[in-house]
Amino acid sequence: MDTGILVLRLLVGLLVAGHGVQKVSSHLGGKGLDGGTEEFRADGFRGGALTALAAGGGQIGSGLLLAVGFLTPLAAVGAVGVMTVALTVKWRHGLWVQNDGYEYPLVLIGTATALAATGPGDWSLDAVFGLTPYPLWWAALALAAGLGSGLLTRIVLHRPAPEARIPVTGGQ
Repeated sequence: MDTGILVLRLLVGLLVAGHGVQKVSSHLGGKGLDGGTEEFRADGFRGGALTALAAGGGQIGSGLLLAVGFLTPLAAVGAVGVMTVALTVKWRHGLWVQNDGYEYPLVLIGTATALAATGPGDWSLDAVFGLTPYPLWWAALALAAGLGSGLLTRIVLHRPAPEARIPVTGGQ
């Protein structure tokens, strides 16, 4: 079982971290901080470079913590939070990823929550430092805090779409 959890942690943690690297640099196919900033602006978010840095930093940090299995519930909160924001952006496209839907963020939210529920396994820094096992209620707390932080981010930083303006024509 520990081998399976290790593989899952490495896969999900490194993918989440890599996604963050793309937001803030030209590595791993990213478009640099300017590209990350533009991506957030195009999705209707305020904050410019600070938003891209916060999102990228959150993804890098939570992803690396998941990968090494350190402070796993906290890492899950971070991953769930940033992926909740991504889910809200993709929501209008429906579930399936081939339509730019929210399937992938949903899988990462579920996986991070599952890792918080199962714990990081024996091959983790949490185990080395004697932090495991975490009580099961940590998983519920991680999910609630992650969803809450992601939704709060959406509410605070997202601009509503501009209303369509009907041109006013002169006299009749």
